[in-house]
Amino acid sequence: MLPVQFPGAIGRPLRVLCLGAHSDDLEIGCGGTVLHLLRRYPGLTCTWVVFSGEGQRRHEAEAGAAAFLAGAGATRVSVLRFRDGFFPEQWGRIKEAVEELKAQEPPDVILTHHRYDRHQDHRILADLTWNAWRNHLILEYEIPKYEGDLGHPNLYVPVDHEVADLKVENLMHLFETQRSRSWFDRETFLGLLRLRGVECASPSGYAEAFHAAKLTLT
Repeated sequence: MLPVQFPGAIGRPLRVLCLGAHSDDLEIGCGGTVLHLLRRYPGLTCTWVVFSGEGQRRHEAEAGAAAFLAGAGATRVSVLRFRDGFFPEQWGRIKEAVEELKAQEPPDVILTHHRYDRHQDHRILADLTWNAWRNHLILEYEIPKYEGDLGHPNLYVPVDHEVADLKVENLMHLFETQRSRSWFDRETFLGLLRLRGVECASPSGYAEAFHAAKLTLT
């Protein structure tokens, strides 16, 4: 395994942009990585945006951001109100929201959905991420679900036992609206962390995985 270092961020905090279609997407897809980066890069700053959140789901999104970003140097958390499940019909307005984010301080790394995720909302957000940020490090996270679309990731973030346990505990504690779903349980999340850990020979046995479509060797 060849390690990859983040570009930039020399003499200043690392800047991370996290984009999720729904409440719990970021926590599931890259929560362990965010917790890991907060430990590796003191003072890290994060912009955390959830594009669909109403009622209890909005409260869960805000609680998730607070839990996973605890200890960050600075955060900007936004929960938008686009209609869950109907992102294709709202493409223009979502693009405008993404363009507003693009006008802010440029991030060192962007964490977003995988472009070949079978959920239509996830794909829309992933496509618009690549449309807006064309010269940035974009890592596409994965969401386990019924469709079986995890694919073959090519970038791994090993995490220790404490981070893996904290990620799963937060998921099970914070997202009450999702507990009735057959796949939303401790075994699913730990199982995927363990599988990715095996694939990258993680010292702890746990890892999160991403699709890194474009990297430059300098």
